[in-house]
Amino acid sequence: MSVRAPWSDDEVEAVRDLARSFFVKEVVPNEEKFVKQGYPDRNLYNRAGELGLLCVMIPEEYGGGGGTFAHEAAILEEQMYSGDGSLGIAVHSGIVAPYVYHYGSEELKRKILPKAASGEYVLSIAMTEPGTGSDLQNIQTRAVREGDEYVITGSKMFITNGFHCDAVIIAAKTDPSKGAAGVSLILAEVSDDTPGFQRGRVLSKIGGKSQDTAELFFDGLRVPVGNLLGEVEGQGFVQLMQQLVQERLITGLMAVPMMEEAVRMTVDYTKGRTAFGKPLFALQNTKFELAECKTIATISRTFIDDCVQKHLAGELDVQKAAMAKYWLTDQLGIVADRCLQLFGGYGYMTEYPISGIYTGARILRILAGSNEIMKDLISRTL
Repeated sequence: MSVRAPWSDDEVEAVRDLARSFFVKEVVPNEEKFVKQGYPDRNLYNRAGELGLLCVMIPEEYGGGGGTFAHEAAILEEQMYSGDGSLGIAVHSGIVAPYVYHYGSEELKRKILPKAASGEYVLSIAMTEPGTGSDLQNIQTRAVREGDEYVITGSKMFITNGFHCDAVIIAAKTDPSKGAAGVSLILAEVSDDTPGFQRGRVLSKIGGKSQDTAELFFDGLRVPVGNLLGEVEGQGFVQLMQQLVQERLITGLMAVPMMEEAVRMTVDYTKGRTAFGKPLFALQNTKFELAECKTIATISRTFIDDCVQKHLAGELDVQKAAMAKYWLTDQLGIVADRCLQLFGGYGYMTEYPISGIYTGARILRILAGSNEIMKDLISRTL
């Protein structure tokens, strides 16, 4: 980012610089390897933990960085600027760790969060099922209490960090008769040797090919009752709704630097590429296309910065978070498509980073609630 964000300060910028160095020097050079294997190397989470780039919003007493969402935002932006699509830090630090911090028991927080902050544990959250996407109240995974344990049975689909996760929050029905009021969130510590737990295949996707996305299966997985998030059962749906504001903000936040980077690299390419005896940038169509894309990116930056400021002040509501998620990811799709077109055939080649932005952008309109769901949420406030 060339201009400091209004929500930033010197400390946030220091975190930004550290994050930029980490992604550019230690992660991105291995991207081709990660694409081939379908997930990043596990030790990168340990390295990120060593540098203090994980769980920066979590208080220091639980091993975190003691920072704010501004610190988290700077890290995620630099990841997007660098072109890294492999590490699931947004899910690990920006989404799952806050669930544990806000709803976990004191014992659970002290057990899980320091390991998450150090990179010893990779965190994940398992909501989506093969037959249930945004309709979370109809999930089929069951958690039946037996004494001091929950016995969990079911399956989950499209789980980010699923291949590497050491701790996963599972959305399950503790009382199927109550619909949404029967959903609970339960944290399970897992490994490849955990009875009743199995990782499925690492899923092949059209974009984000270096990011770990997997199926998870539970067949009598036993979890201590103390791992329930919240003091009583049935609070899962409310917890999800409370935390989805930040998750949707994060999605919009990821879209903007991707948009800005698409414009930057396309300007550079068209100024260096010759067509009809002069730079491609000299053609009126190229200049007009990039002028429009730059305008969209600038408006998007202004909007996301305002949303981050409101979130830091505790003022970001469901409506504006939904607007940010849907509109910014839609605009990213438009800008990425128009920029790729200016690369011509080269834009279709995976060796050119614009192709990664183009394919990686598509999932942002689906995850954290589809953009159609966002429009429905907005309409309810009109």
